This record gives sequence, structure tokens and C-alpha cells, in this order.
Amino acid sequence: MQVTFWGVRGSIPVPGPATSRYGGNTSCIEVQADGGPPLVLDCGTGARGLGRKLLEAHEKRVEILFTHFHMDHVFGFPFFGPVYAPSCQVGVTVPAGTSEEAEAKLGRYLNGTYHPVRLRDVQGNLSLQHVRVGHTFERGAFRIQTVRLNHPGGCCGYRIEAGGKVMLYLSDTAPLAGVGEGLLAGKTPPALEKRVLAAMEGADLVVMDTMFSFDEYLEKMTWGHSYPEYGVALCEAARVGKLALFHHSPDASDAQLDERAERWSAHEGDLDIFLAQEGVTVDLEG
Repeated sequence: MQVTFWGVRGSIPVPGPATSRYGGNTSCIEVQADGGPPLVLDCGTGARGLGRKLLEAHEKRVEILFTHFHMDHVFGFPFFGPVYAPSCQVGVTVPAGTSEEAEAKLGRYLNGTYHPVRLRDVQGNLSLQHVRVGHTFERGAFRIQTVRLNHPGGCCGYRIEAGGKVMLYLSDTAPLAGVGEGLLAGKTPPALEKRVLAAMEGADLVVMDTMFSFDEYLEKMTWGHSYPEYGVALCEAARVGKLALFHHSPDASDAQLDERAERWSAHEGDLDIFLAQEGVTVDLEG
């Protein structure tokens, strides 16, 4: 399994010299495994570059998983080239209770008002499917389990398995236990935290929303994002191999992210911690 970062920012794209190394595009990840079509996790602005790459590779099918429909995760969908390519079929999976609800969620953005392309203009090339939180399903070579996260309006994380390797995509989420509760407080995890820990157990890679520093989190606890100390604690408890700190704040410059990377690369223990960076591929096979 190979995991490539095409967009690593949260909230809003921030191109420019201060963000050129880690990247200014919003959330989009490509997952490749032998024996199946590529998996695309969210379609932030990073999806535009990924789409061009997939078209150049003459991919015949692509599978997209959306976590939720806040704008930074859907900005890039109308600019994702395979959606318009007659030679490529695009499967789109939406966390929803019904197919009608799934179509309505995506259609709110592609409705001719917020974007000139309407969903019905591209539906001939799309197969839209809904999935409920807590369910397990398959897409190509991937076996996927949905995980409920803690974010305003709701958000769905994914546990993805292929070829004996496991990764989790946990964006966007605040801590899964209240202040003074759960893992960090040394208490029994509540149900939501316990379910996520179970899904993470023994994973090779976890990509997790750690937008804020701890001090920033204390100021913005209701915004639905987490901080590195919490992600590290979860991963260590679940015996995870690698943790990618992800969904970087739009206010964080490359220099500030360098400081965060230096701090966490020196973390003692078996957990390998690094910052997600545009253009970087993590090969879980080697």
C-alpha cells in the first residue's frame, strides 16, 4: 500500500512562499494497492493535481471517499479531471443514510449556485453510493471500515486495509473524550474513543487531524480539530507504527511546521511521527 499526500491543509487553501514546502492545498490523499483502482480520500484543492496525474496514467476507474462536506474537503471535486473523462469511471462514496441523502449532500455544492457545474451535468460518469458510519465495505482491493469522529456537522473516518497493511484516515476530529475524561486523563475511554482505538489497533499508518497546538486547542475547543499530543497518545495506546500529523492550520508557516516536525521527530518510543507534506509518498511495503 502506497499513500501519497496531495493536500495537507485544513479550512482554506493557502498558496504562497510561506507554505511552499509543506504545501498549501487542502485535504486530499491518494492510496494505491496492487490489484485495484486508486482510492482518493477527500477532494480538497489537492484533488486537481491528483486528477491530472491519474488521467496521464490512463486510469480506467477511481474510487473517492468523502469524510464530510465542509468546503475545504470538496473544493477540488469539480476540478478533478477523471470526473469528466469518458474513459474513466468514478465511484463516489458518501457517508449518508440513503442514496438520496448522499446525492443531496454532494448536490448542495454542485448546484449551479456555489459552483457552475451541476451534479446532474456529470452524473453519467459517476456511480454514487452511500455508506453508514460503523459499517464495513469493499472498494476494489480495499476493505474499508467507517469510524465516527467528533466534528461539527459530523464526520466519518476510514480504516483501510489492503495486502495485509492497514491505514486510518482520521480527519477532521476533535478529541473523542471530554476534558478530564478518557485516555489522556488516565480513565476508561468513553464509547466513541474506545471504538476509534479498536479500529486503530496495530495499524501501520494513521493520518490524523492535528491542526492546533495544545494552547490553540484550548482556545478553539468547539472547532472540531485536535492537537499532536492527543494523536500521539491514541497511537501509542493502539500500538500504531506511523503517525502523520495532518490538516495543518492555514496560519502555520513552513518555519512553524519545521519546529513542530523537529519536536516530534525526537519523540522517544516505537511510534514514528512525521508531518504530512504535499508530494510525499509513504510506502507501507518498504
